[in-house]
Amino acid sequence: MAAEGDHDHFVGGDELRQRLWQELTRATVDRHHAWRTPALATTGLDGLAQARTVVLREVRQAQSELLIYTDARSPKVAELLAQPVASLLCWSSRLSWQLRVQLRFAVLQNDEEANAAWERVRQSPSANDYLAARAPGSALAVAHEALLETPQIAVLRGHVIAMDWLELARAGHRRARLDEQRVEWLVP
Repeated sequence: MAAEGDHDHFVGGDELRQRLWQELTRATVDRHHAWRTPALATTGLDGLAQARTVVLREVRQAQSELLIYTDARSPKVAELLAQPVASLLCWSSRLSWQLRVQLRFAVLQNDEEANAAWERVRQSPSANDYLAARAPGSALAVAHEALLETPQIAVLRGHVIAMDWLELARAGHRRARLDEQRVEWLVP
């Protein structure tokens, strides 16, 4: 791990790829890691860009997958069902790194994966978010509505198509695009 102001000098693309996956994985267990809460950008049903902060819940490097949990009734679920390609934007001031990740999403609901996700969050403070009587963004009818018995949880499983990494450094900025086959060094 690089200390503040310290910058890795990757000799090759494989080292960069490994480090990016390490940071993404670390973000799922370190509540203070900046990449734990990236911005997810989708195409709204109205055709306009929609961006919101999400929580990165799981990383499956071997499958090139990133997982996010959400309320199955949230607008991003309908957006991803209509247009399954979206982007995550991660920024770390500690690393001085920006990572843009293009993903193809599958929305998993009422299946083994969604049930396993519910088991992981059911004892957490956020459990009630998935039991709310109304969908996220709905107007509140009363201050304290009864909770649902069935959780409205969905897992957004994103398969990484490509990553665009940018490092900002006094010694010189660096940028690379990574896909499954190669790493291409770019003009920052």
